[in-house]
Amino acid sequence: MARNAEKAMTALARFRQAQLEEGKVKERRPFLASECSELPKAEKWRRQIISEISKKVAQIQNAGLGEFKIRDLNDEINKLLREKGHWEVRIKELRGPDYRRIGPRMLDHEGKEVPGNRGYKYFGAARDLPGVRELFEKEPTPAQRRTRAELMKDVDAEYYGYRDEDDGVLLPLEALHEKQAIQEAVQKWKTEKESRLSGEKQQEEEEESIYSVHNEEPDEENHEEQEAEEGGVTFIAHVPVPSQKEVEEALVRRKKMELLQRYASETLQAQSQEARTLLGL
Repeated sequence: MARNAEKAMTALARFRQAQLEEGKVKERRPFLASECSELPKAEKWRRQIISEISKKVAQIQNAGLGEFKIRDLNDEINKLLREKGHWEVRIKELRGPDYRRIGPRMLDHEGKEVPGNRGYKYFGAARDLPGVRELFEKEPTPAQRRTRAELMKDVDAEYYGYRDEDDGVLLPLEALHEKQAIQEAVQKWKTEKESRLSGEKQQEEEEESIYSVHNEEPDEENHEEQEAEEGGVTFIAHVPVPSQKEVEEALVRRKKMELLQRYASETLQAQSQEARTLLGL
């Protein structure tokens, strides 16, 4: 019968020992995905991360874990999702399949993002935590503004009023209104013209021309009546009254003398006076 030392040296014993040692020394996942240079190991670590995410998503469905435990689980799930994305990018760099395009997204759809906070998701009972529930309440959608292209679809010839005359109602109304407007304008023009002419005529009557000469002989009867009314006192002019033309000539001569006295020299004034004497003026 073989001894224990001999049994330990057999091939089966050595193989069994290698399996036990491999189970004890567990290989750790690299902290950075860029440190892995083998495609099979990168896919292995991706599957490991997906397994961890699945376990934690199942745990976070329990609302009795407490607020702090649920928040910690939700943070860990988001961290693992980001790490999974890094490994998927690394797998693509190692010429492996593009899991970001063809991979299942069941775990991603389990979470729900807060509007305006892209990237962080809430899973399971985390969506019902205080302060988170209010973030997911739907606000009333604002009225959508129409674009310029949509507004221009309704702009046609009718918008600019080119088809207003097609109904046959507008033209008769416009003709009637135009006729009334013309009549009112003509009547207003006639009224203004009559008032202007009457005003000019009245002004001419009020303003007496200084050049008009009255040569009317007084009526004897009217003269007698006037004398009777004034107490019998009459006024008779004993000197000749100059005419309008003589008055104008006198004014012109006076103006000339003033100008000569102002601007002419004494010699010129003496010569002018001598000429006037000779002419008998």
